[in-house]
Amino acid sequence: MPLSSYLDAFPMLAERVYLHPSAQVIGSVHVGEDSSVWCNAVLRGDVNEIHIGRCSNIQDLTMGHVAHKSSNKPQGAPLVVGDYVTVGHSVILHGCRIGNECLVGMGSIVMDDAVIADRVMLGAGSLVPPGKTLESGFLYMGRPAEKIRPLTDAEIAWLRYSAEHYVRVKDNYLGATTP
Repeated sequence: MPLSSYLDAFPMLAERVYLHPSAQVIGSVHVGEDSSVWCNAVLRGDVNEIHIGRCSNIQDLTMGHVAHKSSNKPQGAPLVVGDYVTVGHSVILHGCRIGNECLVGMGSIVMDDAVIADRVMLGAGSLVPPGKTLESGFLYMGRPAEKIRPLTDAEIAWLRYSAEHYVRVKDNYLGATTP
């Protein structure tokens, strides 16, 4: 079973969520409607909260975790992923905030208190250091991630398309009929 409690916290799933049987969703995790968590992905909300928005996908081998609350950092660092977000294979998201209609490329790492604004494309293998903010409407790449160029209208439209494609795929896995 991919769902596990931690102390008194148990994951909450909205309607039409798909969890692959090999995924692990632990503790204080909320997954929004029509979202999906794929093969061997881990969302570990043990010492803080994880919120995944609607129509987002957390792809294979992704690790999502949080930073605990402390006297130095009373809120800790929860993990918040917006709506219509595509998180590629083997990504590490740790105590960061991802806006709506973003793509986090395969193998990327986004660290504590980093903020990715709405409509950002983060290239594969990138590293977003702690506390860095990525501005809306741009492609970022590198280690550390640097602003490369503005996104085109077609790329911005593709961000939403990518997430909607994964909604259709998860519907197939759930046995639903999609147009």
